[in-house]
Amino acid sequence: MPDFPAEEYAARTAKAQEGMARQGIDAMFLTTEAEFRYFSGFRTAFWQSPTRPWFLILPRRGSPIAIIPQIGVELMETTWVDDIRPFDSPATDAPHLHLLQNALSDASTIATPMGEESSLRMPLAEFDRLRRGLSATWVDATPLIKALRMVKSPAEQKKIREICRIGSAAFARAGDLFHPGQPLDEVFRSFRIALLQEGAEEVPYLVGAAAAGGYSDVISPPGSRPLADGDVLMLDTGASLGGYFCDFDRNWAIGQASDAAASAHRHLHAATEAALAAIRPGMTAALLCEVMAQALGQGSGIGRLGHGLGIQLTEWPSLAPHDQTVLEPGMVLTLEPSLQIAPGKMMVHEENILLTETGVELLTDRTPPDLPVLS
Repeated sequence: MPDFPAEEYAARTAKAQEGMARQGIDAMFLTTEAEFRYFSGFRTAFWQSPTRPWFLILPRRGSPIAIIPQIGVELMETTWVDDIRPFDSPATDAPHLHLLQNALSDASTIATPMGEESSLRMPLAEFDRLRRGLSATWVDATPLIKALRMVKSPAEQKKIREICRIGSAAFARAGDLFHPGQPLDEVFRSFRIALLQEGAEEVPYLVGAAAAGGYSDVISPPGSRPLADGDVLMLDTGASLGGYFCDFDRNWAIGQASDAAASAHRHLHAATEAALAAIRPGMTAALLCEVMAQALGQGSGIGRLGHGLGIQLTEWPSLAPHDQTVLEPGMVLTLEPSLQIAPGKMMVHEENILLTETGVELLTDRTPPDLPVLS
């Protein structure tokens, strides 16, 4: 069943169609999970299989058209989409191409995501065949979709607020979950279980590290090395609820905190405080990045100091020097300052926030300024 009432998806589609009309777009052609789910409410783990393509077409007027494998029809019928055109899949003759060409035959201008953070979830050869079979101009839908998805509706905000509460509750159990001598892969397993116990539906993303005085690699799978005295442990979770993510991390010292690690944690906390004090509607993502960069005085080479959050773990905008996106009420962002402690040693801290008309709502339980110690 969809995660929101039909009215939520209808409102999203209506806003998209208003933008399409302004830009002279006759149809929007969508193939990826996030856009499919955003406009239709169709949510399934079956996207993990690359075998079958899925298509959603937003005409300039009317409800979306779902051109999907037969296996998805029953689930799609629970959504607000009533124009469902199934095809047999997998198949060698690409039967969906005929359905797509029929659905798009009257469109003179077709938009599909082509820009930053976009992808095409169908064979490129089939996409080329589809374009050759249509007399249409293809344009980039990224700016329109980006503008729609960056600002969260009240229903989306409620969902993200709840998964952030769940993540915070799991992190609060750290003292009972983690201890010196515990293998890092067991740390990950214990925390994943805690997130599910607290109410997360899925934990698609969990990364972290543990090393003496700091860490250098924050994306590798965990090994079996035991937590040792003087280590800094970091866990970064992207748990989800109803298809919406939290994304934040926490750091702990094992046994004792080195002066450098303790100082770095306070520095990161202060940089986040500077961002919380400065953020306001109308400023740019680049300016918010600059606020944190000035508070840090240095960086870690990660490339940005936060990003958007919602139906995907990372969304637009990037809190980076190049991103001139104007921040608006309703945007959900991560604040993610990071710095280098020593050569080959770094620390990252992350919180999740909602930008409001009057300021900011902190969605995650704030970490303390002093690095917590687990013994």
